Amino acid sequence: MALDLFLPDEAATIRFGEDMALGLKRGDYVALSGDLGAGKSTFSRALIRAIADDAYLEVPSPTFTLVQSYDLRIPVAHFDLYRIADAAEIDELGFDEALSDSICLVEWPEKGFGALPAEGISLSFLHEGDGRRVTIDAPVPALARIRRSLAIRAFLDEAGYRNAVRRHLTGDASVRAYEHVDVGGARFVLMDSPRHTPGPILAHGKYYQQIAHIAEDVKPFIAIGRYLVARGLRAPAIHAMDIDAGILLIEDLGSEGVLDENGMPIAERYRESAACLAHLHGEAAERDLPVAGDIVHRVPDFDRDAMQIEVSLLIDWYLPYTRGTPASEDERRGYVALWDGLIDSLAAAEHNLLLRDFHSPNIIWRPEATGTDRVGIIDFQDAMIGPSAYDVASLTQDARVDMPEGVAESVLDHYLSLRAADPGFNRERFLRDWHVMAAQRNCKLVGLWVRLMQRDGKPAYMRHMPRTLRNLERALAHPDLAPLREWCEKAGILATES
Repeated sequence: MALDLFLPDEAATIRFGEDMALGLKRGDYVALSGDLGAGKSTFSRALIRAIADDAYLEVPSPTFTLVQSYDLRIPVAHFDLYRIADAAEIDELGFDEALSDSICLVEWPEKGFGALPAEGISLSFLHEGDGRRVTIDAPVPALARIRRSLAIRAFLDEAGYRNAVRRHLTGDASVRAYEHVDVGGARFVLMDSPRHTPGPILAHGKYYQQIAHIAEDVKPFIAIGRYLVARGLRAPAIHAMDIDAGILLIEDLGSEGVLDENGMPIAERYRESAACLAHLHGEAAERDLPVAGDIVHRVPDFDRDAMQIEVSLLIDWYLPYTRGTPASEDERRGYVALWDGLIDSLAAAEHNLLLRDFHSPNIIWRPEATGTDRVGIIDFQDAMIGPSAYDVASLTQDARVDMPEGVAESVLDHYLSLRAADPGFNRERFLRDWHVMAAQRNCKLVGLWVRLMQRDGKPAYMRHMPRTLRNLERALAHPDLAPLREWCEKAGILATES
């Protein structure tokens, strides 16, 4: 069903262009129809400047050049077909090439009838009093993206942040996306986290996210964030929320991370991050955490099913990718049995809240603060209760950055020194469990990188594969993991020791 919007003035048209910039993606063809002065150029200029995040970017009309191209975060090609004599000229303008990698804005699309895609996003601008009425028609997936962006604008307006300036911040390996929101000089972060779409049923009547305890809505983020703050750690404050829609406006903790300008780890910042984990693990975890009203989030266990479904990514994705053939039934049974034994052995491990992805992309360094407040934690919605060694392995074997051995050892030693005074803390037991949890995480990651490339069209994550294999090799160095190492060598995942 088409959308119909009334834009009362030029400022509303500019905001609409900025909102559309957050609802479009590479390969979108946007046909702009309407009389002269109806707002097409104002809209296009606002959209291009928003993608560029440059309010003063020169955006000339393509009336005489016929096309203007912009090499931005998402490339944009702005076409004006008013002066073409024949639709065949569109080929000479490089439309098909541009559409393969860019957003293509096309004014006067009727001049290209027969040469332009039959389906695309259509915006029709009409004068209405002192304003403009815009009708939006698009294929269902594109219309859903546009509706989502407009819903976020409505959320901000209703929360009292009218006229907020929205800019893309980042996306990640999940369905979540983030924006920077500026209001009168104050900056916030908006989390756009729609509820997960259920996948195929895999076991016990559940799909992957349910088995692996992946957060399916924003309730865990709200609950865990407040819990961390109550424990003296730094998580973002929440300024506005729509739980049902999956939209949160949260505190911007800054943009400084734990890596230097060359992308290498800063040892002091990693050690302070380890201190936060030691602080968290010094007290018993709570399971039932308040969200809002009478809503309570029950923190799940990192149980056998969750661990096994994660390590199965190695069997299901990594092996077929590297070998060209799937794992045999004998290989699968042997692998599952090895992990069953290791999971059984974790019953005696120290258990606490594990944040699950506590590594460089999710840690903000706050140099003006002191103590644990210097470490901002921004990704914890998938937290579970499980072996506390997991997050220490995640930090010291950062999946996104090479950790020099000396730095990794110093971070681990700092954590252990802080935990030494805790009654009942067993250093040797913890180190053994660190190896098991590091192996579990890396077996998951080698398959995850392949899945992100093959299923989700995100090949950039494959650059982490060599590091992940090195981390897996180190994790498997403990004698208790020798059988798993032998299995990996036999399967061709790791080189055979000479």
